[in-house]
Amino acid sequence: MYQALYRKYRPQTFDDVVGQMNITQTLKNQLINARMSHAYLFTGTRGTGKTTCAKILAKAVNCENPTDGNPCNCCSACRSIDSGACMDVLEIDAASNNGIDNVRALRDDAIYSPSEVKKRVYIVDEVHMLSTSAFNALLKIIEEPPAHLLFILATTELHKVPITIVSRCQRFSFRRILPEDIVDRLSYIAYREKIALEPDAAAFLARLADGGMRDAVSMLDQCASAANGEITTDEVCRVLGLAGTRKSAELLLAVSAHDTPQALQIFNTQYAEGKDISAMLDELCTVCRDLLMIRTAPNSVSMISGICTQQELQELLPRFSPGELLRMTSLLRDTVTGFTATANRRIDAELCIIRMCEPEAQLDAQALNARLSRLENKIASGMFAAPQAKAEQPKPIGEETPPWDDDERPPWDDCDAPPVMQEERKPQPKQMPTDFWAKLVERLRTVLLPPARSMFVNNENSPMKGRLDGDQLILEGAEFAMHVVNTPKVLETVSECAGAVLGSSVRVSVVPEGQAATEVESFHRLMEFGEQHPDIVEFK
Repeated sequence: MYQALYRKYRPQTFDDVVGQMNITQTLKNQLINARMSHAYLFTGTRGTGKTTCAKILAKAVNCENPTDGNPCNCCSACRSIDSGACMDVLEIDAASNNGIDNVRALRDDAIYSPSEVKKRVYIVDEVHMLSTSAFNALLKIIEEPPAHLLFILATTELHKVPITIVSRCQRFSFRRILPEDIVDRLSYIAYREKIALEPDAAAFLARLADGGMRDAVSMLDQCASAANGEITTDEVCRVLGLAGTRKSAELLLAVSAHDTPQALQIFNTQYAEGKDISAMLDELCTVCRDLLMIRTAPNSVSMISGICTQQELQELLPRFSPGELLRMTSLLRDTVTGFTATANRRIDAELCIIRMCEPEAQLDAQALNARLSRLENKIASGMFAAPQAKAEQPKPIGEETPPWDDDERPPWDDCDAPPVMQEERKPQPKQMPTDFWAKLVERLRTVLLPPARSMFVNNENSPMKGRLDGDQLILEGAEFAMHVVNTPKVLETVSECAGAVLGSSVRVSVVPEGQAATEVESFHRLMEFGEQHPDIVEFK
């Protein structure tokens, strides 16, 4: 019969327990020196080894041939406890036996000496589920138990256990297991079970487990059952019904660009593939929280959850201001919390994404703060150039105001002879600074989304090339590059970045390759022809 991997590879000695060295070493020393307590309280999150250590401790105190504090797992007492046949070692689930009658029965049986082993051991799991009256009934026997009795209490919610119980036990706090320790254990299990597990997939499973070894091994078991070949990160996302860090990053990129259609398209694609809506929003909320932690505390790498890698977070970081991250985190959290009282989760999730992409659609304080902080970031980074006011030209000395209004025609308009015109200075084409294109490409590649980003590179093989003609930036490229770049949103972004580099407003136009040079050269040739043949210029 097949046995689940988390049961098959459950540690059998203290030395096999991963990530809890401080606890296992203390328990071993107590066993070696015969300084055992009568009651222990194991606390910590799920899957960190509380029940496992309780069973190992029950075997160790009754083992006939202990080795350095560890049970031998070979004697009759160890085999009996492992098989669950020992009547003197009882594991009680407080969630289903939480009444006062259950505790009274336990108290009445506890006074009898063990019949098979040295000590009678009671392992009470999820002890915080006991009722108040049950705790009161348990208190007296925990305070003054018989010499042959050992209590091991385990809980994930220490604050629900009365202080009168906590003070009568030796408390051991089990910490979350480090991701690298989980990866090592998963790799060992995969090697023993002949499972092809990629290192990236093992690291992804360790991050999803959130410090719980049992969760990580259970997810590995599920992926191994569903995968046809090697277990990859994409396969883990497919089997577990998760959006994955790549899709979460793509969705946040669309949100940063305020591209609502793209963000909704990514969400609906994941929804159609059967991804859990709560899981998708939880991932987005966790990534936003990580970005906020890096933004407010740059040196707090240990506080990062691990859903996205450090490189992915650094790529997303400059796209959001702290105000935006606070608003998005609160919005995602409130939406997930409201799922318990909603009739259609999909609608709530889509409305949440629309609000994330379009803060201007709301007038609350958080939305206004997000918009202001985004503008402040743009100004600070040079992405936004305020329009420069045109300086008023001083009038020449002696020049008088004409006796007609601006909308009236001058007196000589009906005359045959043209007025005397001042010689106009020939406009010189604006020269493009040597480092203009490099600075423009550097800015564009941080704000544009694929595939428009790949159209701008700082080398001679760039699909798009640019030249300045006065206050106009002419982009010249092949037909496929024009199709990608020639959209209002991309042209507006290019105009803002070019204006920030030059310090003045710039208009942007896109022409086919070779046409820009032809038009400029034709214009200059026409000007030269007019200068050489002024006799044929006709005024009307």
